[in-house]
Order: sequence, then structure tokens, then C-alpha cells
Amino acid sequence: MKISNIILPFWFLISFYTASAQDQSPYTFKKPSANGTGKVYMGREIAHVMSFEGVDWLERNSRTQEENTNLALASLPLKSNSAVADVGAGSGFYTFRVAKRIPKGKVYAVEIQDDAIAYLKKKVHDDRLTNVEVIKGTEKDPNLPANSIDLAFMVDVYHELEYPAAYLAALRKALKPNGQLLLLEYKEEDPTVAIKPEHKMSVKQAKKELAANGFKLVKNGTFLPLQHFLLFEKTGN
Repeated sequence: MKISNIILPFWFLISFYTASAQDQSPYTFKKPSANGTGKVYMGREIAHVMSFEGVDWLERNSRTQEENTNLALASLPLKSNSAVADVGAGSGFYTFRVAKRIPKGKVYAVEIQDDAIAYLKKKVHDDRLTNVEVIKGTEKDPNLPANSIDLAFMVDVYHELEYPAAYLAALRKALKPNGQLLLLEYKEEDPTVAIKPEHKMSVKQAKKELAANGFKLVKNGTFLPLQHFLLFEKTGN
């Protein structure tokens, strides 16, 4: 009897704290849509991660004109010695172009897919690039050095993060005190942007999610034909 009296409250406490943790989760779940995971964050269904089998689409010849990537690159807040993270680098379309702009700086190409990592490393080796480092991240952490990054950017990536709250917390730690985070996201507000709905975001939704995780919008660039150009800074410590 004495043993039972001790064990039962112990298991009751475990169950209580487990339930409490679930209640406090920022995520809810629903029946998945065609291109969504069914996991919902602050009213938005998280999209499936684009497979690296789509590399040809990332490197398509028409991309520069369709998305005006030259203007996007020219608008990045960079210095010649900036430390930059291309989060969800994919084929490195932006990684290697940014690397050319910051010869005294460094670009961390962050990926979670092994085939993308192999592709990026081969490109770094073949082109003998000394200012690009390929990093394998996780679903919750880019695995970047603390207090090291001037600019982190995600090009059509944020909406696919499986754990956006945890990931943004990790990015905050990686950014320098005056570091910035840039999101390029296809415009949900524009029905003429022919991208699957789960892979688009509105400015309102992006602001809401980022504000909840310690970021404030400091620039809303409307100059790109298909994407938002949303530059954020850290708030607080």
C-alpha cells in the first residue's frame, strides 16, 4: 500500500506535465491539404518541403527574369566582409552569387537534405570557393555559430519550416546583435502568382509569426514581381 501510494502520484505528475506540454505547443493539426502537412502554426498550414529532385526548377534559365533575382541580390544589405547564411540553400542559386559579392566575407549554405548538401559541396570544391561553407542543419536548428551572422536569408523556404518557432529561436542566437533576417516569399495576396497556395505567404501572416518570435519588420520591399522582400531585425535581447 505504501509503495502504491508513492508510485501513483508520481505517474500522475508525469501525465499532468505531459498533457500541459501538449497544451502549450504552438502547433495544431488538421487534415492535410494537397500540398500541406496538416500541421498549423498561427493559422497557417505548413507546406511540404520541396524535394531536391526539383533542382532543375531552381536552376531554370528563366528564373532570373521571372523573379528578377538580380534586383533581389542587389537589394541585400551586404558589406564586403559580411557573414551571411543562406538558409535552405537548395542548389545554391543565391549562395554562390552572394559569395561573389562579399569576397572578404563568408556564406554559410544551410541545408537538411543530403543530396542538396552533396551538390553544394561539389560546387564549392569544383569552383575552389574559399568563402562558402556548407552546413547540415536540422528541422529545428540551422547549426550556425552563435552571434556570428550579419544577415540570414530564406528564399521561398520559411513557409516549409517544420518547427518555425524553434527555428527562429535558433536563428536569433546565431544573429549578431544588429543582425537581420530576410524572407523572400511568394505573394499570397496576388492571385496572378502561379504558385501553390501552401507555398505562398502574406505580409500580414509573416509579420504575425515573426513578431511572436522576437523580430520586427523594418523593410517591406514591393519591387519584386512575384515575391515579398521582407527584412526583419531582432527585438529585445
